Amino acid sequence: MRKFKLREGVDLANLFGPHDLHLKMIEGELQVRMAARGDEITLHGQPESVLRAEHILRELADWTRTYYELKPDDISRAILATEEKPDTPLKPYTVSASALPTKKGTVNPKTPNQQAYLEAINQSDLVIAIGPAGTGKTYLAMAMALAALTHKQVSRIILARPAVEAGEHLGFLPGDLFAKVHPYLRPLYDALYNMMDIDRANRLLERGEIEIAPLAFMRGRTLDDAFVILDEAQNATTEQMKMFLTRLGLNSKAIVTGDITQIDLPDSQKSGLAQIADILLNIDGIQFVYFSEQDVVRHRLVKEIIKAYDRFEHQLPNNSPHNISSDHSTASPGNHSKSDTNGQRPTR
Repeated sequence: MRKFKLREGVDLANLFGPHDLHLKMIEGELQVRMAARGDEITLHGQPESVLRAEHILRELADWTRTYYELKPDDISRAILATEEKPDTPLKPYTVSASALPTKKGTVNPKTPNQQAYLEAINQSDLVIAIGPAGTGKTYLAMAMALAALTHKQVSRIILARPAVEAGEHLGFLPGDLFAKVHPYLRPLYDALYNMMDIDRANRLLERGEIEIAPLAFMRGRTLDDAFVILDEAQNATTEQMKMFLTRLGLNSKAIVTGDITQIDLPDSQKSGLAQIADILLNIDGIQFVYFSEQDVVRHRLVKEIIKAYDRFEHQLPNNSPHNISSDHSTASPGNHSKSDTNGQRPTR
C-alpha cells in the first residue's frame, strides 16, 4: 500500500474524470486499486505498478494546474508512455504557430516523437519519417502542409503514393486513368477530407493548389514552391525514390513517410525507403524521425497487434526482406536522427 497527497491547486474533478473514469482506466490497465479522499490517494497493488500509477497521477495533476482539460486519450497515452520507462516525464504537447484548426479541432502532437517530427519539418527541407501504421506520420505531415498553404508559405501541396497493390490483384480496372489509379490514392483523399471541409478541399483540388497523384507521375517534373509528401514510401523502388527526391525545386519542402515492415514490392525489387538512411547520411538539411509502436495513436489494439507481429517475425529462422529487414523499424521512442549534425545512424 502507498499513500500520497497531491500538490495544491490540482483540479481533482479534471484529474479523476467524469465518474472517476480516469482513475478506473489507470486501475484497469495497471492492475492497482485506488481510494481517493480529497487530494490524498491510497494505492494498492504490485510495488512497480503502484509507483507507476503514482507517477502518472502526479504528472497529470500538474497538467490540471495549468487549466489543461484532461481527456481519456491523455490517460491512455500516459499509460502507454510509461510502459517501458515508468518514470518518464509526461507533458501535454503543443504545436508551434503552424498548428492547424481542422474539422475535429486543432491538430497537436501526442507523443515526444510526434513533437520531434513537427520540429524537424519546421527546421528542414527534407524529412524522412519511418515507423509503423497509426503513428501519425502522414496525418501530421498533411496538417503541416495545409498550414503552410494557408499561411502562403507555399503555393501548392503535392501528395504522392506508389501505385502498388497490397497483396490483392486488382487486375485491369475499368474507366479512365483517374479511375484506375484512384483506389491507390483513396487514403490520401480520406486524410484530406478528414482535416477540412469537403467543398473547400474540392475547390483546392480543382484549382491545382492541392494535387494527388501516383508517384510515377512525378517523373520529369520540377516541384517549385511546393509542400510535397510521399506516402507509403516503402513501396517505392530505389529508382523511384531517387527520381522523387530529385524533383525538389526552389522554396519546396518534402516529407517521405513509410513503414518498412509492410513492403508490398515483388521480391525482386528493393525498397527505396529501406536504403535511404545509408544513402542520405551526412547531407545538410535532411532529418530522419523514427517512430515505434509507442507512438501509435489509433485504437489501443493497433499497438498490441504491431507488437505481436514483431514478436512473431523475430521468431522466424530466416526473416525475409519484407519482414523486419532493418533495425530502423524498431527504433525506440525519441530515437530521431539529424543527419546534418553527427552523421551517425540512430543507436540500435
